[in-house]
Amino acid sequence: MPNEMSLSPHSLLAAVASSLREHWRPLVAYHLFFTLLAATVLLPASANALAALLKRIGRPVLTNSQLLDVVLSPSGLLWLLAATGLTFLLLFLQQAGMILMAVRPGGHRYRVALEALWAVARRFPGVALLTLFQVGAHLLLALPLLLALMGLYEALLGDLPSYYVWQVRPTELWLFFASGLLPVLIWLWLAARLYLRWSLALPVLILEDLSPRRSLARSHALTLGAKRYLALPIAVPVGVIIVLPILVTALFDVLITPLLLWLPENSAVLIPAMLGYLTTYGVLTLAVTFIGVAANSLLVGCLYLRLAHRQPRLPTPPANAHPGWVAWGAELLVLAFAIVQATQALNSFEIRDRVVITAHRGSSWTAPENTLAAIEQAIDDGADYVEFDVRLTGDGAVVVSHDDSLRRLTGLDRSLSEMTLVQARRIDVGSWFDDAYAGQRIPTFKEVLDITQGRAGLYIELKPGPDEAQELVTAVLEKLPEARRDEAIMASLSPVVINEVNRQAPQMRTTLFAQFVLRGGLNMTTIDALGLRHDRVTAEAVKAAHHYGYQLHAWTVNGRGQMSRLIDLGVDNIITDRPALLSEVLAEREALSDGELLLVKLRNWLHS
Repeated sequence: MPNEMSLSPHSLLAAVASSLREHWRPLVAYHLFFTLLAATVLLPASANALAALLKRIGRPVLTNSQLLDVVLSPSGLLWLLAATGLTFLLLFLQQAGMILMAVRPGGHRYRVALEALWAVARRFPGVALLTLFQVGAHLLLALPLLLALMGLYEALLGDLPSYYVWQVRPTELWLFFASGLLPVLIWLWLAARLYLRWSLALPVLILEDLSPRRSLARSHALTLGAKRYLALPIAVPVGVIIVLPILVTALFDVLITPLLLWLPENSAVLIPAMLGYLTTYGVLTLAVTFIGVAANSLLVGCLYLRLAHRQPRLPTPPANAHPGWVAWGAELLVLAFAIVQATQALNSFEIRDRVVITAHRGSSWTAPENTLAAIEQAIDDGADYVEFDVRLTGDGAVVVSHDDSLRRLTGLDRSLSEMTLVQARRIDVGSWFDDAYAGQRIPTFKEVLDITQGRAGLYIELKPGPDEAQELVTAVLEKLPEARRDEAIMASLSPVVINEVNRQAPQMRTTLFAQFVLRGGLNMTTIDALGLRHDRVTAEAVKAAHHYGYQLHAWTVNGRGQMSRLIDLGVDNIITDRPALLSEVLAEREALSDGELLLVKLRNWLHS
């Protein structure tokens, strides 16, 4: 039975802090070497392998439901295991080297770091197999829960459109959450026990040179009877790793960013100051990342020594382990790396920029969505394009509506696909928004064409029912005049629909909407633009889109800060419920001096 005091958070924290102070130089060197190796070899190889595997599955992965469908297939489970396993493999490899250096300290830090890299490389097959065992076991443990939640969701919410569920939040949704709470808590308890049981398997494999299977058994033996003491010490560093970067970024923004407002409008002062600002943030980011990874590795090493050898702390490195002439080598390398990163970030800023404004279902922030009132308001608000949804009624007429069901907007339990155009036109779709819009009807596609003629471009999202893709595309193209096709964009969440548009009208511009895009999960050659959910847009996504020759459109962006951030990321089109606000943001940015705009871009970069 372990000594409870030896596993107290205070005792462990003191030991980890002392060890970090004594070992930080070789740990920094190893962290830099490993980061370079991961960035140049391991991460690209992992990404390519996952992309190739996902491409072989041959199914698009653009939405949460599509991801779930793929994951629950045999090949999808293999992809999930590989994706999760490769992520944890990188963490295990880095942790393994740091544990090895701390438990067996040597002399010169660069030699120690390189020796640790070589030792980890020799044990790579064992670490990889251990990762496979641990990740696979946790995924198998989660699979019954996932299937149970899917069955519960289907039973309670399966007949309701997902958009309606998350917008309206009906009683069935809260019943689903309440019913699923107990299974989730049981899974969390089992998963935590399994994680604690195997928490020392990595140091056992690295330091005792056992096989992965025997390392797991040895870890179980060491932690037997100690799990209740281990939970808090292991959970705290994980929380710190998550919270510390957020806290540091927030404090940096609050304390340092305002100082830039005092800078003069002089490029000789402004540019070096900005470079210093970005370099300082880069160094802080590297430091925070290192502290989190190193502290967690030292904690695991300390727990191993206390439980396996009754050794209270990690050994102290020998005297004169770090010669003076190289005392600042790693630190200078960190600084140089941060300066390079800062220079690249600063050079990526474009002082003046422009983005296309697309009104989402019209100005749906100030008028009922997909109505003529919302479309008229969008034009008045300065929208370049008006986005609206089209679908077919039961008698084949093209009407403007996001949902087939009328339940969300009107409370009527009826479907447009089962109604004639005459019946659909009797429905009031404005009163739910405000009494001032009472009497607004479901527009026809022809009415939208008429009201936007010569005033705004058309951003047409196609919403076919089951097996209606060809029929809907044909009906829309028949009504869309040839003269207006160059000012129109056809969009859909379905690659099948986009392919149908390309087949019938190859000259039409198309946008494929997605909640996210996994590398290898989509063929981009058939679209002109990718419409990505705004919180999934990154600088890398924008760069990739432009590299492969298509635009990136962000949806649905309604906050001033979000708009400014996406403009600076370089998106081509922002789809918003509030086109007037986006017009205002663009006008404000246009009125800023170059120095003021650069400060805005810096703040957005920091928040990104």
